[in-house]
Amino acid sequence: MRAVIDSNVIVSGLIRPRGVPGLILRALRDRHCLALVSPPILEEMVAILTRPWLEERDGVEEAGIRDFLRLLALRSELVEPTTPLRECRDPHDDMFLEAAVDGGAARLVTGDADLLANRSIRDALIVTPAVFVDELDR
Repeated sequence: MRAVIDSNVIVSGLIRPRGVPGLILRALRDRHCLALVSPPILEEMVAILTRPWLEERDGVEEAGIRDFLRLLALRSELVEPTTPLRECRDPHDDMFLEAAVDGGAARLVTGDADLLANRSIRDALIVTPAVFVDELDR
C-alpha cells in the first residue's frame, strides 16, 4: 500500500519500536507498504532525527536513526509535488497532503489532529497509525 507517513509516526516508531508506530516501521521494512516522501518531508525528518534530545531524552541511538534512514532510502519513493494545497488547519502540514495527492497515496498515516481533521484528500484516506496497522493486517 502506498502511504505518506507523517514524521510524528516515524519518531514514535523509533522511540517505541514495539508500539503501533513501530509496527508501521516493521511493515515498511517487510515491504507491506511503500512510503512516499517529498523533499520537504525528508528535510523535516532529518531535522527532527538529528536533534540531540531524541537520544538524550528518548534513548534513540544514532545507529537506529542511521538504520531507519537506510530503510527509508530502500523502501520509499520520492515524490516531487506539483499540486500546491492549502487545505490543512496548520499550513505546515500541507506538505503531507501534497505528497499524498501527487504520489497517488492510498493512505496518509498521522497522529496529528490537524491532518486527521481532513479525513481524506483526493483518493487518500487520512488515518491514525492504529487504523493503518489494522488495514495492513487484513
